[in-house]
Amino acid sequence: MTFALVVEQTLNGVQLGILLFLLAAGLTLVFGIMDFVNLAHGSFYMVGAFFAATFAQWTGNFVAGVALALPATLAVGIVVELVAVRTLYARDHLDHVLATFGLVLFFNELVRLVWGPEGRSIRLPVVLDGSVDLPLGITYSIYRLVIIGAGLMVALGLYILVNRTRIGMLIRAGASNRTMVGALGINIKFLFTIIFGLGAALAGFAGMLVTPVTQAEIGMGEQILIVALVVIVIGGIGSIRGAFIAAIITGLIDTMGRSFLDVLLLTVMSSNAAEAAGPALSSMMIYILMAAVLFFRPQGLFPPRGV
Repeated sequence: MTFALVVEQTLNGVQLGILLFLLAAGLTLVFGIMDFVNLAHGSFYMVGAFFAATFAQWTGNFVAGVALALPATLAVGIVVELVAVRTLYARDHLDHVLATFGLVLFFNELVRLVWGPEGRSIRLPVVLDGSVDLPLGITYSIYRLVIIGAGLMVALGLYILVNRTRIGMLIRAGASNRTMVGALGINIKFLFTIIFGLGAALAGFAGMLVTPVTQAEIGMGEQILIVALVVIVIGGIGSIRGAFIAAIITGLIDTMGRSFLDVLLLTVMSSNAAEAAGPALSSMMIYILMAAVLFFRPQGLFPPRGV
């Protein structure tokens, strides 16, 4: 276990955490402010990935593909909110779960009809498809650094939006008391549409960033949505700051566990047992952390005082 390997896996954990934050940020806003359980949030992650792959192929440019895919995913989120989600706000959480699970099936089949059953990949431009030498003799992927940088810029933009703008003031007020916000004459339906669309765009952006690393495929948002739900529970439902910190912690735990836990287990068990137990325990660690947070701090590590 070399120092360079530890640093590389730490960066991989941060990169995973950034992707989780992009997915969890919109989810925690929708859940914390609108009190809406959206199991279809991962579908926007998938739709964004397919949009980016398609537009990148049409334009021959990855950046242009992402620039076109962002407003397209935002538009899809707004349409879903206006057509389907808006009718569910007055219903209980079980109805939210059933309806949005239906949306998951709808989006999976819609993507199958539009793009076909095969996955779509994105070829990175030459300037991003390579490695860079970091201090201390560490070599790391340029594109993964771009993902980290883009995620940090989005986090900064969200901080400014939430804490320095009128829309952000309304979002914070809605997180604290949405009934009072409506009573003061604010168009709460319009606010909910903006929040839902923003959450869809953030989830789609995460899908766009991860597609060159993996590929766009049907159902890709369902597995990562579970981890995103864990993130918002750990961080505190409705808290952007909590989502960011919890996402980084979760990404580091998951990545470092998968990379090094089996090596540590070799000190107490055979190699076969360590190889079998390591991946299983690393997958369990984030859920164990969530259980501990729920036991000691049921509102999460950073409950929303002002989002």
